Amino acid sequence: MGLKADAKSVGNFLNRAQLSNFKCKALRAGVWFRVLSRIDRVLVDLTIKVVDDVRSCSLAESILAILKKVELATESVVTRLAKTVGLSLARKLSCLAQRWGNRLASLWAVDVGFARYLAVTHLNSGRQP
Repeated sequence: MGLKADAKSVGNFLNRAQLSNFKCKALRAGVWFRVLSRIDRVLVDLTIKVVDDVRSCSLAESILAILKKVELATESVVTRLAKTVGLSLARKLSCLAQRWGNRLASLWAVDVGFARYLAVTHLNSGRQP
């Protein structure tokens, strides 16, 4: 029963139009041929041609893995650093400020803007991540 529910929800998410848009964006970004293997490209192309809505869980998992590859390839350096370095620094600064008595500093640990600021500062300092 759980598999049918998962396949049904995935079918609403992955359809021909969305996969076509995904392919178009990947081509424009220049990652379609650079990042994806031939089998990945063929899988997406065949799915676009044959399937209206993805209902198979295994096909959905494969397509989502391909989507993730493209997403990681198109992600900017600042965004990647904000997720890795920025959030880590934000957590450390948040803990330090909370120990000094700043109660609102607990929000810093999850503030994406603050993490981005710290990532850019780190990037401009010349140190490697």
